[in-house]
Amino acid sequence: MPTISMFYGIIIRMYYTDHNPPHIHAYYNEYIASFNFDGNIMDGFIPEKQTKLIKAWIELHKEELLANWSLSRNSEKPFKIKPLN
Repeated sequence: MPTISMFYGIIIRMYYTDHNPPHIHAYYNEYIASFNFDGNIMDGFIPEKQTKLIKAWIELHKEELLANWSLSRNSEKPFKIKPLN
């Protein structure tokens, strides 16, 4: 499960050959949640402040996330995506 970005204590990962719909896995301390590429939580929980940061990051990097999803679905390593600054 490659880490594709890290910012403000949040780790973003994308699994190889994961199930549809396209999504990421976000980790913050003991919290874990899956987000689709519209920024909606599919499963899990992350505090509201970190959820807002993740949604902003997704919005900024949606095209890169879609490219990474295609790579991952083909069992190829996704590339790193810039963190929020």
